Amino acid sequence: MFLGIIHRLDRPTSGIIVYAKTSKALSRMNELFRNNKIKKYWAIIENKPPHEQGKLENYLLKNQKQNKSYVVEKKRGKQAILFYRLIKKLKNYYLVEINLQTGRHHQIRTQLSKIKCCIKGDVKYGARRSNKDRSINLHARSIQFIHPIKKEEITVTAKIPNSDKIWTAI
Repeated sequence: MFLGIIHRLDRPTSGIIVYAKTSKALSRMNELFRNNKIKKYWAIIENKPPHEQGKLENYLLKNQKQNKSYVVEKKRGKQAILFYRLIKKLKNYYLVEINLQTGRHHQIRTQLSKIKCCIKGDVKYGARRSNKDRSINLHARSIQFIHPIKKEEITVTAKIPNSDKIWTAI
């Protein structure tokens, strides 16, 4: 039986992963996701972002040895774009929704770190401390796409993780 992964999540991240059951479906879905996907993440961050909502556009370079990405000047990196929106102030943190426009290595983690809004638990990108289970508070909340055959809009939404009390406070 064939099973192809259409997109990936960073290991310490929770949420939705989409698979294809045939190689033909994988090919079609890969093309769809390259061009038209709408993928939303929720992140719990340590500091309030500079604006209630905004666009982050940077150029990222992946360091293979460190398995980490960095913001660099345009000529050295790949373009990375995301939009964020502040959803809620929590006791000591902030909940933001992220709409990913490009899919670079550790993109959300890198770009939020650059604006001093590290994801809770993400010590690799500057968080104050790790979570007990070594997860980070980044959740692939929903994905929207047009079905390649039926041409219908598909929306898949993941439940909030219950592994951390802070998620259940939302």
